[in-house]
Amino acid sequence: MADAAVKAKPEMTDANAAERELTDGFHLVIDALKLNGIKTIYNVPGIPITDLGRMAQAEGLRVISFRHEQNAGNAAAIAGFLTKMPGICLTVSAPGFLNGLTALAHATTNCFPMILLSGSSEREVVDLQQGDYEEMDQLAIAKPLCKAAFRVLHAADIGIGVARAIRAAVSGRPGGVYLDLPAKLFSQVIDAEAGAKSLVKVIDAAPAQIPAPAAVKRALDVLKSAKRPLIILGKGAAYAQADDAIRALVEKTGIPFLPMSMAKGLLPDTHPQCAGAARSTVLKDADVVMLIGARLNWLLSHGKGKSWGEPHSKKFIQIDIEPKEMDSNVEIAAPVVGDIGSCVSALLEGMGANMGANMGANAGAKWPAPPADWVATIIAKRDENIAKMAPRLMNNNSPMDYHGALGVLRTIVKERPDAILVNEGANALDLTRGVIDMYQPRKRLDVGTWGVMGVGMGYAIAAAIETGKPVLAIEGDSAFGFSGMEVETICRYKLPVCVVIFNNDGIYRGTDVNRTGGSDPATTVFVKGARYDKMMEAFGGTGVNATSPDELKRAVNAAMDSGKPTLINAVIDPAAGSESGRIGNLNPQSMLKKK
Repeated sequence: MADAAVKAKPEMTDANAAERELTDGFHLVIDALKLNGIKTIYNVPGIPITDLGRMAQAEGLRVISFRHEQNAGNAAAIAGFLTKMPGICLTVSAPGFLNGLTALAHATTNCFPMILLSGSSEREVVDLQQGDYEEMDQLAIAKPLCKAAFRVLHAADIGIGVARAIRAAVSGRPGGVYLDLPAKLFSQVIDAEAGAKSLVKVIDAAPAQIPAPAAVKRALDVLKSAKRPLIILGKGAAYAQADDAIRALVEKTGIPFLPMSMAKGLLPDTHPQCAGAARSTVLKDADVVMLIGARLNWLLSHGKGKSWGEPHSKKFIQIDIEPKEMDSNVEIAAPVVGDIGSCVSALLEGMGANMGANMGANAGAKWPAPPADWVATIIAKRDENIAKMAPRLMNNNSPMDYHGALGVLRTIVKERPDAILVNEGANALDLTRGVIDMYQPRKRLDVGTWGVMGVGMGYAIAAAIETGKPVLAIEGDSAFGFSGMEVETICRYKLPVCVVIFNNDGIYRGTDVNRTGGSDPATTVFVKGARYDKMMEAFGGTGVNATSPDELKRAVNAAMDSGKPTLINAVIDPAAGSESGRIGNLNPQSMLKKK
């Protein structure tokens, strides 16, 4: 604390009083974060947190300043996913807080550990509604939208406040936490020694949660009874970083697996057991489904409906750290509650014991493989779908369609499996997810559970900073618009980010028309022939306009080789794409016709 302390002037009333070492709220917040291993803050400076950012940088923290709080918040959220440590977003009061709140809610919904630190007005002014600068009861507003929310009023409580926020963010099911820091808190002065003692280093913030032996046995019994088993891997499995155990479970059982989008790469999409290209078949026909870090939410049709075959035709085994998740949509025959690493390890151990691995004549027995006809059916369907797709990925049309563009990007990712792929949009998201194979875990980052647009540039920046790896961001032109100004941030910090914008002149397609016949463009149409690459050039990065797959391939490879900020305007046929991508069924349509 000595280096962060300030010297008090001797009391004028007591010339003999010893000079005391003091500290203040600014330094205590910084010291509390550093004590708990926080290395990076994502922020937008302003009143009352400008000096906090300056001081944090001076004390050795990396402080990344954004152009909009929502993008800083998205960066913090995905940093949490990548590191299992809470990403820190720092904002000003009221409007800045509200801008960051969308990202906080997104983090909570997606189970990403994140802490939103916001300056705020003083309690006495807020409670009497006296009209302070950016006055708002931020704590009350944040509470319904995050996992936990706290306010610190006294400098001596900063240490415990930060500790509670960290523990809440990463323990159990991870999520977003709000920490309210009133402006006067920062200038509060206390004794440096007392301040140092008030800091808390969080011990075992996310302890292992061991599943009950009976639950493990029940799950294995259900799994062993399966004739058409399936494993579904969710982003919770990717977050857990239990990669070796998950791979061992999949390969020991021989069961086909289906990765959700952010779980792609836990095992390579080219793995012989991967059923990604036969998704419809395995969901419909499986009789036992094991969910590992995946929820039966809208992304899996809630576990019911026509995509799941006949009602009650399958049993579910679910591994999740949150007990309340069980039976959320359908009956779970075998719930296994605990952290994923512990649960999967327990299942592996149970498989050995269940097969009598150390018992006499059964020693060395293997877990029974799934029936050959089930595996053969999946392989046949997978190969059929891959063969159908192959010619579409090889076209060299100009202007491009999505498949021609993705065909070359697919090869680039295969050649650079260590790169991070960020992806958002409608068609740009749906088609990329299905076309581009992933080979390593936590290399694909996308909109996740909430389906939020605008995560792209925040994710790309954080991915580059937290991993040091090159980033390829594939963006729809609409999605890019939510965070596009952050290309300046990418250039300012000289990050190895290549942004590819699929530009088809509009939302979904650029061919819609104004049905009134008026001069205003249709509601889903953008400026024709826009040159997004010029934005990157304006800030000193490299901009490229690509009109064919061959041009796109050359530009992306050059960008990835150089490590320089690059934006490629990939010109897509305005007619390419479909309304709402692959979730058009969620978009209500009017049944009435105007007379």
